[in-house]
Amino acid sequence: MSIAFLCPGQGAQSTGMLHRLFSHPIAGQTITEASHCLRIDCLELDTDESLTSTVGAQLAIFIAGVAVSRVLQQAEVAPDLATGLSVGAFTAAVAGGALSYQDGLLLVKLRAELMATAYPKGFGLSAIVGLDERRVTRILNEINTTESPVFIANVTAPTQIVITGSDRAMSAALARAKQDGAMLAKRLPVSVPSHCELLNSVAEELSRALAEVEIRSPTAIYVTNRRARATRDPMQIREDLATNVAHTVRWHDATTVAYERGIRLFVELPPGNVLTTLVSAAFPDARAISADNPGLDGLANAVRYLGRVE
Repeated sequence: MSIAFLCPGQGAQSTGMLHRLFSHPIAGQTITEASHCLRIDCLELDTDESLTSTVGAQLAIFIAGVAVSRVLQQAEVAPDLATGLSVGAFTAAVAGGALSYQDGLLLVKLRAELMATAYPKGFGLSAIVGLDERRVTRILNEINTTESPVFIANVTAPTQIVITGSDRAMSAALARAKQDGAMLAKRLPVSVPSHCELLNSVAEELSRALAEVEIRSPTAIYVTNRRARATRDPMQIREDLATNVAHTVRWHDATTVAYERGIRLFVELPPGNVLTTLVSAAFPDARAISADNPGLDGLANAVRYLGRVE
């Protein structure tokens, strides 16, 4: 059965997420490598305080995802396809063989630092559940202004939309969404306006940095954030890694592409199980497993079992 690795983005982080992995030899080595590369103790990234910062959260998520992908691949469980949400795209690029781990660490650190300094306060992300993209777009068009901007950041499911922008505009949009029948409308634990034109300057800086980095044709198909396209083209992967921060993530479309290419087993790398839940809802006949559920010792066997069951 064909396997996809799904790699979460900021917002999925949890306290102690790296400490829970460190005792496993391969995962622990991966975390130690990161500490040497970044010249910090990466086990300090998963504290409550660190995870409230963009830099701490994105680095911890990236390191955890790569660590578990290495554990799986050492056990001969390799992905046929890899895709990641937002910063998870870098995890997918490493897991699929397009990007080196060291380059990924330095790029994720740069990306997070640029995002954090671009809009240090007054901006973030919010989720709206129960309204489709067309309805949410209509709401945002009525609220969005130059002084108080708001945009669609991520289409996670047909009726699960993440918006981004200023606190003031998002508050107005959430109130309006509730009036229009949204089942849920709430702020998310992200403090930057990801995936919109406000971060064009960040995308430009990342493009310059990625121009100096080797991107290889991956062993696993990579599905892009911006256009939800399956590719092994290094130039397309480079563009997606550099610019997805300033464009809407088409996450539901990306997982649909994976399903249409024959993927029937989706493995969500840590942290969390949000992406597993989305896949299970969208594709009832597919199988999905979160790495957080069986734990590292049983994960490879659980994936092999699900791959055999008909």
